[in-house]
Amino acid sequence: MNKTALVGAALALGSMAFAQQNRIDTIRPDSPQLSPYGEYQIGVQTLKVVNPKQLDIVNATAGNPIPTYDRPLTLEVWYPAQLKADQKPGGVYNTTTRDASIAIQVYGKAVRDAEPLVKPEKFPLVIVSHGYPGNRYLLSHLTENLASKGYVVVAIDHTDSTFSDVKAFGSTLMNRSLDQLFVLNEIDKLSKNGSKSFLSGLVDANNTAVVGYSMGGYGVVNTIGGGFTDFATTLQFAPPNKALAARAASNPDYLKTVDSRIKAAIAIAPWGMQVGFWNAETLKGIKTPVLFVAGDRDDVSGYEKGTRAIFENAVNTNRYLLTFHNANHNAAAPMPAPVETYNNFPLFEAYSETAWDTVKMNNILAHFATAYLGMHLKGQTDMQKYLNLVENSNDGAGNTYWEGFKPRTALGLSLKYLPAGK
Repeated sequence: MNKTALVGAALALGSMAFAQQNRIDTIRPDSPQLSPYGEYQIGVQTLKVVNPKQLDIVNATAGNPIPTYDRPLTLEVWYPAQLKADQKPGGVYNTTTRDASIAIQVYGKAVRDAEPLVKPEKFPLVIVSHGYPGNRYLLSHLTENLASKGYVVVAIDHTDSTFSDVKAFGSTLMNRSLDQLFVLNEIDKLSKNGSKSFLSGLVDANNTAVVGYSMGGYGVVNTIGGGFTDFATTLQFAPPNKALAARAASNPDYLKTVDSRIKAAIAIAPWGMQVGFWNAETLKGIKTPVLFVAGDRDDVSGYEKGTRAIFENAVNTNRYLLTFHNANHNAAAPMPAPVETYNNFPLFEAYSETAWDTVKMNNILAHFATAYLGMHLKGQTDMQKYLNLVENSNDGAGNTYWEGFKPRTALGLSLKYLPAGK
């Protein structure tokens, strides 16, 4: 082989190694016990759905009737799969960084369009909602992981709110909860026998959890009963004509939209409390069990006046607060920063945390999500031991050491529990 060919081969191998660094399925040796992938192979498919006659906030003007439109949504669906003899686990997601002009490839374990594994007992549903902006792959480390453990996981590309489609913030405020509820209904419909969808006979939509990060968490809080304050409907950046009043606690019809099919929720750094979208009274409508997750240095959603305040005031439900100490707004949720962002600090920082390794945070989130959803959606009462912990991980010693964590690895975390009525 001549010198030119050797250089070309070296560059090709370097490019391949560079690309393969964008993995979302890495499990560190120091990960907690429930972090690794589960027993099922994973398939993934993309769905296009349309929610008809929705308020067109982007084209709305104050004082005039808000026009309507048919709202398109792109969904990514992960599910337990039955691989053919010639299929091996693994696949690629073609997406972008937070800068949509930078196309990237991200690698995981799911196989595109693999045959679903249909069993007599259907799989619970988990709906995942990204931040603003974000996209349906931002939490793919968690979506794949949960699918391998026997869930159908559906992540939403929220129109007007993705890396490649960022429009008026008022649209995000209006549509997050509505998108989540619409997707629940759509997946329920597609899961019916005879639907001709790959989801037919696969999903138990009566046994659903919603997971949201940042503005996705904002949507989750509203979806499960946290009605907005009247004040929030009047904010300058809110949709015109007080359109958010439809989702306000003062609206007598609002609580009728809380869906009994949703058995649990995970809200990661939910935005809104710190600017007045909820208060102690409006949060009383939450009766769905919730696992809140946050960094105590969150300067976007806030911690003491943000996520922790929601946790403390949701007094009518059992809830947990998992805190990553010294972490900011990116605690646990975003996938590891793509290597294409390494020469652009602001872009890199959109995924990363200064005091924490992202893969470690992703692994810890997978561990607690596995325990929490297993308990609430699968009736796995043995998972309770992973949640009955001494509050501060640094205080654990002997038989009070955090269950499922290897020696010396449960540091910098806290898990607080409050039962309904407190």
